[in-house]
Amino acid sequence: MNQFSGEDVDRLRIALARIARLVDRQVSGEGMTRTQLSVLGTIARLGPLGISELADIEGLNPTMLSRVLGKLEASGLVVRSAAVADRRAVRVQTTPAGRSLQQRLRRQRSQLLADRLTGLPEGQAGQLLAALPALETLAEQLNRPQPVKSQPVKAAR
Repeated sequence: MNQFSGEDVDRLRIALARIARLVDRQVSGEGMTRTQLSVLGTIARLGPLGISELADIEGLNPTMLSRVLGKLEASGLVVRSAAVADRRAVRVQTTPAGRSLQQRLRRQRSQLLADRLTGLPEGQAGQLLAALPALETLAEQLNRPQPVKSQPVKAAR
């Protein structure tokens, strides 16, 4: 058992989810879904990327990723091309329009949070910023595959 109460963990989960949803609502992604925005952001940050690598990073199955990339490509935000080393492999990267949109949305989201941090009661913004290393580590842990817990082997009778 861990040392954290279920209520505290629930409060943390709910607060993080509410913050993400409210930021999404207040900074429009120009009609894009959260998944599309995430894929665009990952490609802009890490690209060009292979399709299977992108699917692993985003936690999407190849069919879903293909649909998302199709919409991003149709909007002129990403482009797919054959990899130089292996012409059968596909790589994806942002277009100038895709990079511009992703950077603009990132700036707007950061400004929204900065504005709200200044409106917090004395000391609370500092407490949130001091918690950043722990939140970043938690995000990294959540991104790693969870080890499979083995079941005890029952002895044969």
